[in-house]
Amino acid sequence: MDDCLFCKMVKGEIPCTKLYEDEDMIVIKDISPTPKIHYLMIPKEHYADITELNDERAQTLGRMLKKGAELADKTLNMKDGFRLVNNKGAHGCQSIKHLHFHIIGGEQLQDRMG
Repeated sequence: MDDCLFCKMVKGEIPCTKLYEDEDMIVIKDISPTPKIHYLMIPKEHYADITELNDERAQTLGRMLKKGAELADKTLNMKDGFRLVNNKGAHGCQSIKHLHFHIIGGEQLQDRMG
């Protein structure tokens, strides 16, 4: 998509701090981290949100989640734990309409589910 911030980062048109890249995704530092450690895992293929998964995208997403968990545990200093978060739509607080996951940790995270 021509006007998508994440697509421009994937293509190298907008600079970002890439921590990891493969054929499926990039992992970048979040520009306004909320917890102590905050990265974004972004698929290279543009689709707006998780409801646009098909079988092929689900397989790609599975590879991404596996690699994201491995990176968080072994490389990104989150051995004591981390959270993978995906937001969908306005009520889910999705600010950029390109599927992505937040990898957060580095400190005791609050339980906000209850």
